Amino acid sequence: MKIAVCVKQVPDTWAEKALKAADSTLDRDAADGVMNELDEYAVEEALKLTEAHGGEVVVVTMGPERAGETVRKALSMGADSGVHLVDETLHGSDALATSYALAEVLKDRGFDLVMFGSESTDARMSVVPAMVAERLGIAQLTFAQKVEVSGPTVTIQRATETGYDTVEAQTPAVVSVVEKINEPRYPSFKGIMAAKKKPVETLSVSDAGLDAARLGLSAAWSQVEDFAARPPKAAGTIVVDEGDGGAKLAGFLAEQKFI
Repeated sequence: MKIAVCVKQVPDTWAEKALKAADSTLDRDAADGVMNELDEYAVEEALKLTEAHGGEVVVVTMGPERAGETVRKALSMGADSGVHLVDETLHGSDALATSYALAEVLKDRGFDLVMFGSESTDARMSVVPAMVAERLGIAQLTFAQKVEVSGPTVTIQRATETGYDTVEAQTPAVVSVVEKINEPRYPSFKGIMAAKKKPVETLSVSDAGLDAARLGLSAAWSQVEDFAARPPKAAGTIVVDEGDGGAKLAGFLAEQKFI
């Protein structure tokens, strides 16, 4: 079984984010870059599947040069090789362009499964897995909380608000997973050292045969027109209880239209 896992480098969840004044895109240099937390579950599930059924795990990412750190982390977890699509032309690409680029990189490589986390923590859109499946013309099994493979058949439990649905498809297929599916392993020292020797294929836009006119900020279907810094937190109101604290508090709440 050959599995591709698409991962993304995102700003650290706890870091202060900023947009670039020049083009209103996310300033990725303003915060430490880490592997998208939800993608770690996809890497872990791919590793578990290949450990059970045999095969290989290939990590695929699209992003600036520093995104290679994310590929290396996945390799240190146990993935076999990586593919890194890196090119200045990609800057500012939206979900449509990202799905196009990833699908072009993934096609014709013989993957049985293409796995994703359910969403990225910097965008929170949950649309790229479905878009990639559509572009590749294969089944999509999204929001999986359990994945089972039997021959060419993939069965998942799709998480819903009321429980789960059982969904089945034939390979090749795209699978996205939720955080309840497993507990990602920590890279061991041995794994970190081994990752340095694992192959990573670096591709430019031209290497991948992509149409540059469909990529980047100029081709994005949505753009940020304007933005402003969050205003500083206002000073609180102190209510001194002189026997009428309850009335003062109620008056404040009514003034703020809370009651």
